[in-house]
Amino acid sequence: MKVALAGFLHETNTFAPDPADMAAFQAGGGYVPLVKGAQMFEALRSVNLGMSGALGVAAEKGWDTVPVLWAGAIPSAPVTEQAFEQILGDIVEGIRAAGPLDGVFLDLHGAMVADHVDDGEGEIAARVRAVVGPDVPIAAALDLHGNISQAFVDTVDVLVGFRTYPHIDMADTGASAARLLDQLMRTGQRPAKAFRQMSYLVPIPFQSTDLSPARALYEGLETVEADGALTASLFMGFPAADIPDCGPCAIAFAETQEAADRAADAIAAAYEAVESDFDNVTYQPDDAVAYAQAAAGGAGAGPVIIADTQDNPGAGGVSATTGMLRALVDANAQGAAIGLIVDPETAREAHAAGQGATARFRIGGHAALPDILPVEVEAEVAFLSDGRMQATGPYYGGTHLDFGPSACLRIGGVSVVVTSRIAQMADREMFRFVGVIPEEQAILVVKSSTHFRADFTPIAREIIVAVAPGPMPFNPADLPFTRLREGLRLCPNGPAFKTARANPGAP
Repeated sequence: MKVALAGFLHETNTFAPDPADMAAFQAGGGYVPLVKGAQMFEALRSVNLGMSGALGVAAEKGWDTVPVLWAGAIPSAPVTEQAFEQILGDIVEGIRAAGPLDGVFLDLHGAMVADHVDDGEGEIAARVRAVVGPDVPIAAALDLHGNISQAFVDTVDVLVGFRTYPHIDMADTGASAARLLDQLMRTGQRPAKAFRQMSYLVPIPFQSTDLSPARALYEGLETVEADGALTASLFMGFPAADIPDCGPCAIAFAETQEAADRAADAIAAAYEAVESDFDNVTYQPDDAVAYAQAAAGGAGAGPVIIADTQDNPGAGGVSATTGMLRALVDANAQGAAIGLIVDPETAREAHAAGQGATARFRIGGHAALPDILPVEVEAEVAFLSDGRMQATGPYYGGTHLDFGPSACLRIGGVSVVVTSRIAQMADREMFRFVGVIPEEQAILVVKSSTHFRADFTPIAREIIVAVAPGPMPFNPADLPFTRLREGLRLCPNGPAFKTARANPGAP
């Protein structure tokens, strides 16, 4: 079977300050940087990505594999038109040049928005379909946070979404989608499909499948499949996207339309039934630190971990806000560490001062967030690094990262990990590469909402969520939506979006 494989991933926060341009895809920002052709085999081998799993199945099944292109960028504002058209253009031309194909595998996210296209994945699939024609099966692997459209579902033949958040099953999901593609190619049969959009958004930290009720919802997918679905997926949706298809949905594929409808309806009903269970506790910065200081003195071992969720770069944050850093310093926290603070100028100044030096720094802040002020403080340059490291935890799964010039600055009992480039703090090595041993800290503050749990939960005494000022509001109801579908509730049991309210001047 001759199969073309391509990937183009971006989770778009339409309210975020920084767009995803070509430089963002070339850097990767926690993903493998943009790679083309045969170089994909080495670059994507043995990392936790959908394409990695698909390439493994391709070898197992003996496909005549045509690797075209793989690109991913850290979540941010929409993809620029230039980057979208250049990357998708290269994918389409690569597939066209491959000649007659038996199938196409796409590694996508599901929540991509470009400057000129609301439905990034729908557009990608439509252009690929236009090249290969109606008879060549297309399979896609997708992120659990996809904002999926009916048009996208109609265009592909089968899709599979992640079932874990933290996403430790990205490679497994790619493998599942690839095996289904192999089945479609060999049998020549296309499954029936069913698509249901649900009625409410959930704050990102509490979508975690480590927590209730999401854990039970995703475990229930196996039951749905046992009842007749070929594959079934629940997409929680990425809530920071002001587009009509923002929000959760259920998708099922089966041999018959009746079985597909039954599966999708069961998933949707289970989601609607647990709306009131999506509730949990959050803390203001000073309260979070005070709680952590008290809890750290109790029985047990390991650090108290504070998720700085409103500056999560995995959701469009800048990884440079200072609310939690200021709270740690003001509380004279001891045995505390925070990361990552992306601040190239401070990193440069630390390297110029030299390891062991003490100097005055202005740490953090971002030009697009004028209300987020840097922390001006005297600090010791405790450790310097060139920024090259390998993330070994379950989320990044062996990915090599390059943060550029980096440093650990020590302010009393607080260690600050400062880097020149951005990625979500979701791996213990992202502390260790600048000399901070996470297991030995009393308090860890991580610029992440959920992915950190994959590597940090085993060492955590406790995990809490803080809502320090940042560009990614914890509660979707705090976002200034104008284009959602009518009636979508903006949080569990929260207000419903109304077009007239968003556009008060409309007739």
